[in-house]
Amino acid sequence: MPRRRIGFWYRFAAVLCKPWLVVLIKRDWRGMEHIPADGGFITAVNHNSHVDPFAYAHFQYNSGRVPRFLAKSGLFKEGFVGAAMRGTGQIPVYRESTDALSAFRAAIDAVERGECVAFYPEGTLTRDPDGWPMTAKTGAARVALQTKCPVIPVAQWGANELLPPYARKPNLLPRKTHHVLAGPPVDLTRFYGHEMTPELLKEATEVIMAAVTAQLEEIRGEKAPATPYDPRRERIEQRRRTRAQTGAGSAAEARAQSGADDAAGTDGAVSGRGRSSTANTSHEGENSK
Repeated sequence: MPRRRIGFWYRFAAVLCKPWLVVLIKRDWRGMEHIPADGGFITAVNHNSHVDPFAYAHFQYNSGRVPRFLAKSGLFKEGFVGAAMRGTGQIPVYRESTDALSAFRAAIDAVERGECVAFYPEGTLTRDPDGWPMTAKTGAARVALQTKCPVIPVAQWGANELLPPYARKPNLLPRKTHHVLAGPPVDLTRFYGHEMTPELLKEATEVIMAAVTAQLEEIRGEKAPATPYDPRRERIEQRRRTRAQTGAGSAAEARAQSGADDAAGTDGAVSGRGRSSTANTSHEGENSK
């Protein structure tokens, strides 16, 4: 997208945000040549900090192709933030409502108009303990297969060192470096022309995320886990562990109670025998009189 089409609100946001980003974060940006000069496309980006949308937008703004992010609908309500979100052409996502699919239709429309739509396929901050991309939702793959547009895998690292996931206070010193590495378009041609079943969308999504993860491996200089972190699987495992612990606790309580009952029964027998002996002695005493 030529810079003349960036628009007032994006330029205004850049005036507000860029000075802070320049001061707070050093930049190591690579792969900008893979950002298409024209035509609609998608970027698939990993998400590991509440700061990284601003840092990544800075990267893409400097490429001349501003991104349209999918963002939760609450940010589009009244006030300055809402006006900025609407003015910069961001795309609202209405979760768990009848309007949930409107975001995908809006993303398709934006791509077909020749714009860039930036997806965070994970849908939220990664929950992987080491910050690697986790399993993703299929929205980016759905839009890519519907439009057959280029999908640029982008990895970023460093904003999470400034503000770790779910942290409330930033780590300002020493000054952090925001690393961005954009790769060549992901080859999804083998998925074209097929029915977009859940299985096909899942496979296409895994191909996209594998490319993003490979870019992050290059940035970090280490290998990602062989199996991406899956929040759903982790929740199931956590419930299983909880049930197992609860069952073990109940069994231990049952054993303890059984032991207490046994002890009480033995004491009762002893007490009974004692009372019987006392009673017999008393009777014997009475008989002797």
